[in-house]
Amino acid sequence: MYYFYFIIKNLGRKKVRTILTILSIMIAFLLFGLLRSLSVAFNSGAEIAGEDRLITINKVTLIQPLPYSYLSKVRALEGVDKVTLANWFGGYYQEQKNQFPQFPVEAETYFDIYKEMYKLPPEQMTAWKNDRVGVVIGRALAQKFNWKVGNRIPLIGMFPQKNGSTAWEFVIDGIYDAKDKRADTSGMLMHYDYFDKARQFGEGTLGWLIIKVKNPAQAGQVAAAVDALFANSFTETKTSSEKDFAKSFAKQFADIGLITTLILSAVFFTMLLVAGNTMAQSFRERIPEVAILKTLGFSDIAVMLLVLMESLVVVLLGGIAGLIVAAKIITALADKFAANLPGLSFSIGIFVDGVVAMLLLGFLTGIIPAVQGLRLNIVAALRRR
Repeated sequence: MYYFYFIIKNLGRKKVRTILTILSIMIAFLLFGLLRSLSVAFNSGAEIAGEDRLITINKVTLIQPLPYSYLSKVRALEGVDKVTLANWFGGYYQEQKNQFPQFPVEAETYFDIYKEMYKLPPEQMTAWKNDRVGVVIGRALAQKFNWKVGNRIPLIGMFPQKNGSTAWEFVIDGIYDAKDKRADTSGMLMHYDYFDKARQFGEGTLGWLIIKVKNPAQAGQVAAAVDALFANSFTETKTSSEKDFAKSFAKQFADIGLITTLILSAVFFTMLLVAGNTMAQSFRERIPEVAILKTLGFSDIAVMLLVLMESLVVVLLGGIAGLIVAAKIITALADKFAANLPGLSFSIGIFVDGVVAMLLLGFLTGIIPAVQGLRLNIVAALRRR
């Protein structure tokens, strides 16, 4: 217990310096908590992607369509369990800032493939299938705009209709929920048949195929078979796992993981210099006192541990405070951004990673003065009084 008493007394000698150092470390770990939570949220789609699902797109680029005939050809391949399709709609509600994901899909097959992720009440599914202009929306989207079943929703779409108008109107027939809290419920699903027949151009094409394989262990073989089926055709394909597709899609906007890593690396390198310099200066000021401790019978190892523990206490005080503040901020923002970042949360894994980073930072900033304390010569140190 007296070791802890020594540490507290030493930290209280230069109160302003200690407080400023702790605040600096607190800000560093506040950034750590916020950026790590943001990175996890952006990658949440890849984390929950099914191992038994594949995505087939145009080999040239995702924005180039595929012929609708590919659907039946892929469905006939060995190892394929189910196949569905999806397409971009690219619309907005009232103002361009009100953009959200909208996909024309095949109602039954789409929810059948994603049945472990999403749930839609049977009566709402029936109503949707019987309503040509009907849509179903995610819970987060419904809460964002306060939409309810039965509302008529006008959208300005990227695809003009055959009459030249870009104004589309849909009726909400259902609201789907996520079985996994990380799943995205910010989208709108409409009937592909209605969209395909009504649009001015692109009829008979689709955006991408979603394939569920019978055996996840053979997913790679099925992907190769799909691409081989359309090799040397006018529209070649590229098939990958849903997880790889989600990661590559997120990177089209920005490699959030790389960006956050670079920012945090710069922050922690700066923090290492600042905290290391502070600990070294604090030790130099107390060299004669450390010599007295050795004279009184403190072993070299005990002195080294005292100095190292002081560094760890400073970092832990600031770091834990920073993570607590980050957790409160993320919790406050999670509901507000649920429609756009459904995976935004402060997890226990982020906290554990933060504590590991604290211990590493505390060790690195304290090890040099701690070793100096271990090697300190009593006579030479007392001459510095």
